[in-house]
Amino acid sequence: MRKLFATVSSFAFVTMLAAPALAAGLGQPVDWQLGLQQSATPVKDFIIDFHNFLLVIITLISLFVLALLIYVMVKFNAKANPVPSKTTHNTFVEVVWTVVPILILIAIAIPSFRLLYFQRDLPPADMTVKAIGNQWYWSYEYPGEDVSFDQYMKSKEELKDGEPYLLATDTEVVVPANKIVRVIVTASDVLHSWTIPSFGSKIDAVPGRLNETWFKAEKEGVFYGQCSELCGKDHAFMPITVRVVAQDEYDAWLATAKTAGIEEAQKHLASILTTKGKLALNAAGQSNNN
Repeated sequence: MRKLFATVSSFAFVTMLAAPALAAGLGQPVDWQLGLQQSATPVKDFIIDFHNFLLVIITLISLFVLALLIYVMVKFNAKANPVPSKTTHNTFVEVVWTVVPILILIAIAIPSFRLLYFQRDLPPADMTVKAIGNQWYWSYEYPGEDVSFDQYMKSKEELKDGEPYLLATDTEVVVPANKIVRVIVTASDVLHSWTIPSFGSKIDAVPGRLNETWFKAEKEGVFYGQCSELCGKDHAFMPITVRVVAQDEYDAWLATAKTAGIEEAQKHLASILTTKGKLALNAAGQSNNN
């Protein structure tokens, strides 16, 4: 028993020391992280709260079942009960094990339906972005702005300092912070899925059909995602990059994109962010100036 206690205590101590390294990142995964990615939107806040609520419930259920097993093994083993009980029914116990699970499911269902409604009830949007899934890259359009571009994964040779391999792309979707962005999603060939973990956004891209979701990014920075629907041999190489910037920075990017093209807009935005020390704001909330 002492050895077991010492082992558990040592594990807890090591976990406590490693907690900073195990913390989840913002906008992208980090090595050895525990838990979900940090939130950047109200939807993801709700998802994390619901996840933590469920974690408490399943932990309590697991501990209760473990306590019952230990109690049964100690109280009703052959040594303690040479003559076994012949009890077959207990009305109180049968009512309890029927009613309590129903109450637990109701307690889970209420926030679950609230979250589902919150995700699917789109508020009035400040802007719209259309995402089109292709094998194996994303195309984007800004309806009403005459801006469109394709987004491909960067090779290892193209990566800049701080950019994650398999997640960084050659162009970025740029949106303003604290604005409601409506995302219309479809596909040109097979099923895809547009997913940004830190936004709590995941919506299928279906050929011949328009799906929609929304997000309101409350933090500036670069947020990465991937196609989350098996779509062929290069499914793993179909990342998504969204950069959230201040409104004036977005306006400057959009104006340049409309007049000089997306490549010049990317360069112009990079120069603005470099001047402000915010270029390549990464998952830790730090700037990697290149």
